[in-house]
Amino acid sequence: MKLIKYFTFAFIVAILTSCGEDFLNKAPEDTINTANFFQTEADAIGAVNGAYQPMQWPKLYNMRMWTTDIMAGNSIVGAGGGTDGIETQDEANFVTATDNQGVLDLWRGPWPGILRCNIILKNVPGMNIKESVKNRVLGEAYFLRANYYFILVRFFGDVPLVIEPTDPSSDLRPARVPKADVYTLIISDLNNAINLLPQREEYSGSDVGRASKGAAAGTLAKVYLTLGNNWQKVVDLCNQVKSLGYALNTNYADNFDCNKENGVESLFEIQYVSNAGYNFWSNENQASWLSTFTGPRGSNMVNGGWGWNQPTQEFVSSYESGDKRKDATVFYMGCPKFDGMDYDKAYSTTGYNLRKFVVNKTIATSYDNSPLNFPVLRYSDILLMKAEALNELGNSTEAQLPAANANATLNKVRARAGLTEVTGLSQSVLREKILHERRMELAFEGQRWFDLIRINGGQYGIDFLKSIGKSNMNSKYLLFPIPQKERDANPNLSQNTGY
Repeated sequence: MKLIKYFTFAFIVAILTSCGEDFLNKAPEDTINTANFFQTEADAIGAVNGAYQPMQWPKLYNMRMWTTDIMAGNSIVGAGGGTDGIETQDEANFVTATDNQGVLDLWRGPWPGILRCNIILKNVPGMNIKESVKNRVLGEAYFLRANYYFILVRFFGDVPLVIEPTDPSSDLRPARVPKADVYTLIISDLNNAINLLPQREEYSGSDVGRASKGAAAGTLAKVYLTLGNNWQKVVDLCNQVKSLGYALNTNYADNFDCNKENGVESLFEIQYVSNAGYNFWSNENQASWLSTFTGPRGSNMVNGGWGWNQPTQEFVSSYESGDKRKDATVFYMGCPKFDGMDYDKAYSTTGYNLRKFVVNKTIATSYDNSPLNFPVLRYSDILLMKAEALNELGNSTEAQLPAANANATLNKVRARAGLTEVTGLSQSVLREKILHERRMELAFEGQRWFDLIRINGGQYGIDFLKSIGKSNMNSKYLLFPIPQKERDANPNLSQNTGY
């Protein structure tokens, strides 16, 4: 699935627009429209391919999702200095206003995907196509819609809940609904996806990388982890993922190797490809921005190399001695060579650059064609979620639950990193240990911010961010503001507290 032939937005508009009464009372046969689409398996598959596309956009995983690590304190913007990335600087300094462009992108990013999923869920059930194809397409649409809403609800809290395709006769100014209602839909959609989707191993060829049963179960585990109200459900779902054959890669760095994508550890990745024939800055672009943006500035180590997302000293100092993940994640003075070249701390204002997603010039032959996928959910995350849930259930010591205790589950992740086992910790100390492990294991994968704001009603995040000097942080900034542009267009959108 590295290269998907997506339908353009014009297709979506055509599907949404009712044909009504025309002069011949006959649908045109030379264009895509509601009367002649959703007839064949190829139509259904093409439509769901289009539902994946907004995930790739800069509004989501090609930029805004990974820049949340800057807001979470793992890194600074870096880049060219001055006003370069000013919207992200404002978010990270907790002076975010209602006109922030990054916030606007994150609000607008999921809605085209939700729309496309709604179209599929409305039209595909009635199609006369092979049942296995129909189930898979519907499962993908449920999975994707849940993910788009999961992004929105974690950033904004209450959001409009739109579950039918919109057209000119629809209510185009929906109000926000309580986030509990949004989570109810997300959970329902993911349960539907688990029931309908095939297992990862059932995909082959160009279909590798599509949503699978394991991806849906793992995402649902993360939803329950976020809600923090059903730890046993988290454990059960993590066990279900394990039963589907997922495992850790032996080498941590393999998770970020262009030649080893969609591997045994991968539950879901955003698929990118080089030389896809689209403008680098367009929504249709299918090449990754990460190597270009985060490569060391002025180093000539990679094509692009604009120096974004520079790790902080506090983050780098948080690695335990001997942690193998450090060399795979961060460039630092004296680190292993990259493509035969030494790193110089002068390339960064912090002395560090991000290594995890940098692609050498042999693979990314120009700034605009890195094929490296972005990991959304990995099996190590599943293990850490299970460890956290077991600890919250009180199963922290081997004596209590020898085969499935929190220590043993956590230690699987630590062992790969070359770290010693943890044993005999109290529940509160182990809780901190697991959260620290999540920070180092999933660094710069867009996970840290969501971990900060879900613990103890967000107080965990407030306390941590203040401890590293972010004095402006308070409960107001646990949610983004609803963008003023959207409120001007839809006066039914209420604003989050404090903005």
